[in-house]
Amino acid sequence: MIVATAIAVAILFGAGAYLLLKRDLIRVVVGVVLMSNAINLFIVSASLRRGRAPIYPLPPDARVADPLVQAMTLTAIVITFGVSALLLSMVYRVYTSHLSLDLDDLAAAEERAAAADDREAIAQAYAREAAERDRLEVG
Repeated sequence: MIVATAIAVAILFGAGAYLLLKRDLIRVVVGVVLMSNAINLFIVSASLRRGRAPIYPLPPDARVADPLVQAMTLTAIVITFGVSALLLSMVYRVYTSHLSLDLDDLAAAEERAAAADDREAIAQAYAREAAERDRLEVG
């Protein structure tokens, strides 16, 4: 059972890491979710202790499961859900503004926008210089 769980954690983590390296933003989000699930499974399996449910009153001399691990894993699941929702909303916003989810297309669009900003800044500098020359010639 331990080997099967270790293999499942390794497969989930490996698949998540592989998807994180892809160029599509949806695959990146799926990779984050897979990796977080692998980490949750690892935390639970690393501290697995069989026993009764940790509900008070506890019977004397009874083995109980560790409630801290369960609480940490539940908290990690909730945080992962929030992060996934945030990432998906950001991916949707990127798609509506650029009509692409490919990272190469987004990088090229960012370079074009930066070049356009540079050209606009240069044009404004030339306009200021021309206005200053005109002011000095008149004055």
